[in-house]
Amino acid sequence: MYRHSSRRISLFDTTLRDGEQAPGNSMTPSQKLDLAFGLEAIGVDVIETGFPSSSPSDFEATRLISEAVTTARISTLNRAHPADIDASVKAGGLMRHHLQILATGSETHLEHKRGISQAEAEREVIDTITYAKSLGMEYVSVGVEDATRGSDSLLEPLIKQSTAAGADTVVVCDTTGCTTPEEFASLIRKVKMWGGPSVTVSTHCHEDMGLSLANALAGIQAGADEVQGTLAGIGERAGNTSLEELIGVLYYKGAELGCVTATKPNRIQPVFEKLCDIIGIRPPWNKAILGKNAFATQAGIHQAGMLRNPVTYEFVQPEVFGRERSILVGRHSGRAIIRHAFEQLHLPIDEETVERIYQDKVVNSTGGEC
Repeated sequence: MYRHSSRRISLFDTTLRDGEQAPGNSMTPSQKLDLAFGLEAIGVDVIETGFPSSSPSDFEATRLISEAVTTARISTLNRAHPADIDASVKAGGLMRHHLQILATGSETHLEHKRGISQAEAEREVIDTITYAKSLGMEYVSVGVEDATRGSDSLLEPLIKQSTAAGADTVVVCDTTGCTTPEEFASLIRKVKMWGGPSVTVSTHCHEDMGLSLANALAGIQAGADEVQGTLAGIGERAGNTSLEELIGVLYYKGAELGCVTATKPNRIQPVFEKLCDIIGIRPPWNKAILGKNAFATQAGIHQAGMLRNPVTYEFVQPEVFGRERSILVGRHSGRAIIRHAFEQLHLPIDEETVERIYQDKVVNSTGGEC
């Protein structure tokens, strides 16, 4: 296991690119700019603005964001074509811009998606990296698509040649969400070895089997330097690594993992609310950190403990993430919550009244916030 007492993990946000790719998540350039300011306030290191060569909207969003952000860097997605590089450079400039070039990382994609040979796939990536560096690009990363289904004999030469050509970051993509934490950690260790000590290794995990966060954490423990994620985990199919969940784990378990970030967890909620307004999603009921019920309880046994001290049933604290706890009255509540409500209203507590309310309003209740 890779450990260092003060290892800094970079957070790469792809809400505006991979998150937008999911059906129904389209955003205008001005909406992306608004969200970018919020993401920067959270403290993410890199904001992926889009795929400039794919549409005028992504080009304009990249231009707006690159001119506006001051602490975060930007990133753009590019195919291994000089024309894509030209569009991204024109939109986002050369400095503080992570030019991400897609590389074909599996035999499955070579045969069924691209219809080219391994040698051809390597050559197009190397040529594009060389072209980007010739323009004076400060950062060039290689996004190895479907890397978790690629063989070592495909991945090793691709990564070695890419870094030799000037790529400073290798993004290991679990494009189909097909891997387990142990498998992903093993791959990260190999990529660290192939890339060498000066190369940043980034993770890009998908949620198809519900393992994107677990895989990202396994990647960190195996030596990954950066995690790509999205707010609320939005993205293709089942989504991506949830940015807020990763931040939560590193906030509470960073010492055990030997990692730190520069994020401000209490800035997450307002940005999420803005995202909900823009793309029209509702907060899920049971999602960690951002879920409607993440800091709510209706169970009487839990409520009795929490009324004495929230620590009894609350490890993750709502105030850390700009949230508030809710104590709900329902069929599973007890009399303690009724007494608590009386105290909050500064009313005298009469046990006969408490019992009557419990029988009439709680036993037959469908729930309500107290």
